[in-house]
Amino acid sequence: MSERKVLNKYFPPDFDPDLIPRRKQPRNSQQVVRLMAPFSMRCNTCGEYIYKGKKFNARKETVEEEDYYGIKIFRFYIKCTLCSAEITFKTDPKNTDYAAEHGASRNFEPWREEEAGEEEDRLAKLEEEENNPMKVLENRTTDSKREMDILDALQDIRARNARNERVGNSADLLAKLDMEEIENEEDLERKRLEEEDEKLVREVFSKIPSMSGDSPSEIVTVKRKADAIEPSVHSLLSESSRSLLDLKKANVQHNTAKKVKKNTLGIKVVKKQKT
Repeated sequence: MSERKVLNKYFPPDFDPDLIPRRKQPRNSQQVVRLMAPFSMRCNTCGEYIYKGKKFNARKETVEEEDYYGIKIFRFYIKCTLCSAEITFKTDPKNTDYAAEHGASRNFEPWREEEAGEEEDRLAKLEEEENNPMKVLENRTTDSKREMDILDALQDIRARNARNERVGNSADLLAKLDMEEIENEEDLERKRLEEEDEKLVREVFSKIPSMSGDSPSEIVTVKRKADAIEPSVHSLLSESSRSLLDLKKANVQHNTAKKVKKNTLGIKVVKKQKT
């Protein structure tokens, strides 16, 4: 039982294949083979569509008295999947394809029509060139011109791609430089505004007289002047200059309060002279 699955059998030394009796079979016997439909077809009996690649258990035979340059042609018999009608097709070595014989018609395939048209045009062109030498020269000139146009177009595409790569690399650098330039301009503008604010603050406080040796009434008058000037100043200053102005104003008010307090107490401060 172990020998039924092996590929090689044991042959005794005295084995003679000529002594094996041959089976008597008809000359063109059919064989059962497993195959797939080589093309999509439609059954002529029931109209069922059979798609390409559907598997069948078919019968194969050799076509008698028909070959193509010594190549045998085989015929296959299958049955329709719906009505079990017999369908036959055979090999076509000339076109390296299969041909429907009877029982079914092959579905239309546009790409086959295109190939047939191209083949006809090529044969017509060759026939015309054989009879007309000037046509051969004209066709060669046309082909060479077409090749030159294709090469020029290819060269243009390569040059465009290379230029796009260079532009892409430089675009990042230009964007970076633009950002730096914008930042520098913003810094300069900010510095200019700060300088203008400081200058305006200095001009405002230069108009206010000194507080040393002034009476409380003069201090109140100066304070009123500062309060009168303050709205116009605040409308022109930025936030940074406003904070600076508020700080200076607070210092002025603090010094004014200290001077008023000393005057009300009647304390006279005498500076000690050096001996």
